[in-house]
Amino acid sequence: MTPVVVIGAGPYGLSTTAHLRGRGLDVRTFGSPMASWREQMPAGMRLKSTPSASSMSAPAPGHTLAAYLAETGLPALGEHDTVPVEQFVDYGMWFQSRLVSDVEQVRVASLDEEGGRFHLKLDSGEELETAKVVVASGLTGFAHVPEELRALEPGLVTHSSEHADLTPFAGRDVVVVGAGQSALETAALLHEAGASVRILARREVRWGGDPTQGRRLAPDTCLGPSWALYAFANLAPTFRFLPAETRLHLVKRVLGPLGSWWLRDRVVGGVPITPGTRLLGARESGGKVLLATASGAFTADHVIAATGYQVNLDALDFLGSGVRARLARAGGFPRLNGGFESSVPGLYFTGLPAAASFGPLLRFVCGTEFASPRLAGALAATLR
Repeated sequence: MTPVVVIGAGPYGLSTTAHLRGRGLDVRTFGSPMASWREQMPAGMRLKSTPSASSMSAPAPGHTLAAYLAETGLPALGEHDTVPVEQFVDYGMWFQSRLVSDVEQVRVASLDEEGGRFHLKLDSGEELETAKVVVASGLTGFAHVPEELRALEPGLVTHSSEHADLTPFAGRDVVVVGAGQSALETAALLHEAGASVRILARREVRWGGDPTQGRRLAPDTCLGPSWALYAFANLAPTFRFLPAETRLHLVKRVLGPLGSWWLRDRVVGGVPITPGTRLLGARESGGKVLLATASGAFTADHVIAATGYQVNLDALDFLGSGVRARLARAGGFPRLNGGFESSVPGLYFTGLPAAASFGPLLRFVCGTEFASPRLAGALAATLR
């Protein structure tokens, strides 16, 4: 019986596996390394995080983004430089090759539990048992498309996570729905690829301040320079003691829709933005999409919903019905103890599903610095 199984090979899965092995545990990790970043992020995208906040946690030094750039002879990134998604993917693959070289690129088809042991079936046909499972499946299954758009044919509406290449939209009319970084950068990349783009947003678009201008008075954190963010970045263990309603509100609102300062010039003046727009419905008309909104009607060849992600454990189809029924939840998130363990003993969650327990830090790569050693330590203690 394998002592520990990690499901997922993105930043949180790889970092968690590295820390578990750093404690001498035998771990099998399943998933395609950096798959979401390789397959669901558009070419030309840049991380919202600064270079210093874009590293995965490892049990030993020498595995940061800066270390990768130095080892491969690439130019170092300054404090205010941006990180291209392609470079981050290469860093993730380098991290994986050094610390989790035996990732098994096979999908977990089902996970059930009986008598204190988990039974897994893999797409390869293999079946195995394990005492502990860490779910680090990233954003898989959580892409949110507004209800008003769901009746449209797939060829007319997609989520922003479905496009690794936006050049096929050249010459087409595209409406992007959303007001956050994903919507704004998707629109910029579409515009630069030759598409005719319009952004429909429920609220006014907000932009981050240029950190190269003025004097910074707030403390710097991996989430940004702010006293409020300092608390979320450094007091994550205490977040779960807040009332559930407060936690869910903060996870949704803190670091909500906001465009990076370096993106503004690529959008303003080149891409029309219609704020205060509430979707009322959408239908196909003559091969195009007709959008009904509180601000009027809009037509497009295609609609891209850059409307973020909503955690819903029922969307994790590999979780057996018995396991799902026993998972205590807060909103759509699993309720976790201080060691990331759910109400099903031996079943742990990290990354975005853990945000309702430990705060918005868990929505970002830099959250691995807190989550991975803490989870690994708690899990290892139970096996002792």
